Amino acid sequence: MRYPHLFAPLTVNRLVLRNRIVSTAHAEVHAEPGGLPGDRYIAYYEEKAKGGLGLAICGGSSPVSMDSPQGWWRSVNLTTDRVIEPLAKLSEAMHRHGAKVMIQATHMGRRSAWHGEHWPHLLSPSGVREPVHRGNAKTIEVEEIGRIISDFAAAAKRVQRAGMDGIEISAAHQHLIDQFWSPRTNFRTDAYGGSLRNRLRFGLDVLHAVREAVGADFCVGLRMCGDEFHDDGLDHEALREIAQAMADTGLIDYLGVIGSGADTHNSLANCMPPMALPPEPFAHLAAGIKSVVRIPVMHAQSIRDAVQAERLLAAGHADLVGMTRAHIADPHLVVKIRDDREDEIKQCVGANYCIDRQYDGLDVLCIQNAATAREETMPHVIARSRGPQRKVVVVGAGPAGMEAARVCAERGHRVVLFERATAIGGQILLAAKAPQREQMDGIVRWFALELKRLGVDCQLGTLATEEMVLAQQPDIVVLATGGLSHVHEQQAWGVARGLAVSSWDVLSGQVEPGRNVLVYDGVSTHAGAGVADFLASRGAQVEIVTPDTKVAEDVGGTTFPIFYRRLYAQQVVLTPNHWLERVSAEGDKKVALLRNEYTEDREERVVDQVVIENGITPNDALYGMLKRKSANVGQTDVHALYAGDPQPVLGQHLGDGRFLLFRVGDCVSMHNIHAAIYDALRLCKDF
Repeated sequence: MRYPHLFAPLTVNRLVLRNRIVSTAHAEVHAEPGGLPGDRYIAYYEEKAKGGLGLAICGGSSPVSMDSPQGWWRSVNLTTDRVIEPLAKLSEAMHRHGAKVMIQATHMGRRSAWHGEHWPHLLSPSGVREPVHRGNAKTIEVEEIGRIISDFAAAAKRVQRAGMDGIEISAAHQHLIDQFWSPRTNFRTDAYGGSLRNRLRFGLDVLHAVREAVGADFCVGLRMCGDEFHDDGLDHEALREIAQAMADTGLIDYLGVIGSGADTHNSLANCMPPMALPPEPFAHLAAGIKSVVRIPVMHAQSIRDAVQAERLLAAGHADLVGMTRAHIADPHLVVKIRDDREDEIKQCVGANYCIDRQYDGLDVLCIQNAATAREETMPHVIARSRGPQRKVVVVGAGPAGMEAARVCAERGHRVVLFERATAIGGQILLAAKAPQREQMDGIVRWFALELKRLGVDCQLGTLATEEMVLAQQPDIVVLATGGLSHVHEQQAWGVARGLAVSSWDVLSGQVEPGRNVLVYDGVSTHAGAGVADFLASRGAQVEIVTPDTKVAEDVGGTTFPIFYRRLYAQQVVLTPNHWLERVSAEGDKKVALLRNEYTEDREERVVDQVVIENGITPNDALYGMLKRKSANVGQTDVHALYAGDPQPVLGQHLGDGRFLLFRVGDCVSMHNIHAAIYDALRLCKDF
């Protein structure tokens, strides 16, 4: 076996794991109202069990107390007996496929928002506000400490009664336990503050209560940080001491170790390392803690493939590896590793679309796998069609077109894919040009392998015309022609007169970067900040201007800090709240006229180059040519599409050269990579 350490069983307490691979606790935002796991929640985890996972720890940040609100991430509610029955269904589903399942329990303390469910008065050891969630908190009283300790014990007993395999107590990400630990947030002078022994008291009391509730044979883990990376916080040596103290109690069966505190926007980006950070950047912290404890150590953070995981285990840095985002990208990861099908693994690229959605209170989804978290309606494995083999023509090889071609080929149809560029990938290739975003290419590499494996006829460097499409005598045509850079929205920008250029022009290399550049970002997604970074990294003096309230406003909470780190380090000027009214020429310079959104004041910038990122407008010319010739006039039944059902017209007998025409992705309207892939999957899975 290529990965002997990865597939070696491990016994934790009396829990026997079939391999060392874990899906660690994360807030899925999939629970039903009231915080109960429903069918969708169970299906999301069961798919990982089908895929060979050893252990899933579900329910990231699941509250044990009413004043630790579920908030916008809809965690599993461990405060009520009503959770027992649905957790039992989850346990049964996981066990049916040989996987084990635990749940994370916590009190968030100050790490939440008071203006939500129950409108609680948040608690923290010393009433210190938390910046990320704007968590204004009161100082916790001794009586409240006792209540919360009892709440932990009651929650653990519910988990045990549900037939789950264990419980993980969270003392990471600056939850209440590590708020007591850290001198950054604990200024108390009573028995719960001051010396390290006193600061550990609350956490130890929690563990004693939990162990008393569940007994000696139930698996209890503790998740903790390996270094808060704050000058006034806990460093690695202090946390090694804490880990040793906790392990020596005999109350816990394993330690899960992560890197970085998470109470500021900048530190939050470290906790779920995006592609801009190196692989497994905090493995040394897990190794440092493992060297001082005698219980298994689990580590998760940007471990995306089997080679990484095996190396960490073989080197003794950890005993269990968390591959959580890797399983969001491909829940069948383990089976594919085991069966020597690694080329078929949809490998996580670290785009952090999943976790960034969670921080916006949206359900966790994957940028490249539209079936994840939609297991009830969308297949991870595409079944072959039981109907006739069809000739399918797909035009455009961006994310929507690549997925359409893949799914149709998996269904057993004959697929021709036209792409005017000499390579597949579409706008993903432009996104990958931005510094620290190169790994976006991984999405395209996987599609390239799959299209080759499935025998799709990829005709690259071919601008498909109406005549070419009809010459294929198609049964179905799927247009995924994408969009065009929307730089001509305002004539006053002067793009047609050469006064400004698009971000696409710069990223593709068609236009050389200027020395003094104004980037106008009209949409505040990754693209504008990415092109500003691209220009600055090539020595340009850059100002990025946006009408939105901040630069990169629509970039998620674990990703925009990376852009900000880079932009500030390169002295890029960030100017929000301004519109670009017009661009004019003054000698060999460009004059950009800006208007303040709130004061209406005008300002001018004299620069060498104006670069505009304004999203896309649909490239629908070919659609207009084919629409009236198609049997369905190019229309998609949205009721069927949104329900995940087959298109009704698929049941019609066509013949006589008639064909069905559909559009997916940006050639309908501007969406994103995930939306484009989802468009194609939900349409084509029933062809």
